[in-house]
Amino acid sequence: MSDAPVHIMPCLDMRNGRVVKGVHFVDIRDAGDPVECARAYCAAGADELALLDITATVEGRRTMLDVVRNVAAATTVPFTVGGGIADVASAAAVLEAGADKVSTSSAAFRSPEVIPAMIREFGASRVTVAIDVDRNPSLPSGYEVYIDGGRTATGVDAVEWGRRVAGYGVEVILPTSKAGDGARTGYDLPLIRALAEATPAVIVASGGAGELRHFLEAVEAGAGVLLAASVFHFRIIAIPELKAYLKAHGVAVPETAPGAP
Repeated sequence: MSDAPVHIMPCLDMRNGRVVKGVHFVDIRDAGDPVECARAYCAAGADELALLDITATVEGRRTMLDVVRNVAAATTVPFTVGGGIADVASAAAVLEAGADKVSTSSAAFRSPEVIPAMIREFGASRVTVAIDVDRNPSLPSGYEVYIDGGRTATGVDAVEWGRRVAGYGVEVILPTSKAGDGARTGYDLPLIRALAEATPAVIVASGGAGELRHFLEAVEAGAGVLLAASVFHFRIIAIPELKAYLKAHGVAVPETAPGAP
């Protein structure tokens, strides 16, 4: 495990201006107002926030900038926005609306040159690449890249793509296991471990947290940021409880959220 503090990152999956949460990228249910959620998570001690417009790419539109502005106004921690960010211009619009960082996934896969272009324009610290994956035993790592919100298989090995992404200078990679998404059965630890070993990037654990021990397992596998949605949205686990648990198990976490009052 790294000595760097591990960050807790609630994720606001957005559809039609509301926070939602699904299981395996489907079976979507409402989870509240994004501004209220953001404000509550900042007060509870979140270290970062993510907002993902989960249907922007498949609907062929950009991220909802009014939602980004409203959430940014209520947020006191670093704030990453993804969904529909296809080029430098759309990334710039999201950053200008108040996001601290952008996350790109399908567009980066289809046009990898957008990754170094964004890094040149905004700096590596503001560009995250997200990778949706599912298991495929026919590939070298056993994991395949999916795009379009997990709808489209690519035939590309996920760890090899992660290695290529890191080669562009990306400092944060956010892999989400389709098998684990919303299932609360635990993060996909072999995926986290493989990416952490293959790249120098910070790996964001995403997809599957259901119990306190799942977060600790992700850290032990090499994750530097712990992203979760349903366990926070539906009050299964509280952020202060999670931080106390991690500290009790020897994991360094920020004492207070960066920028919190």
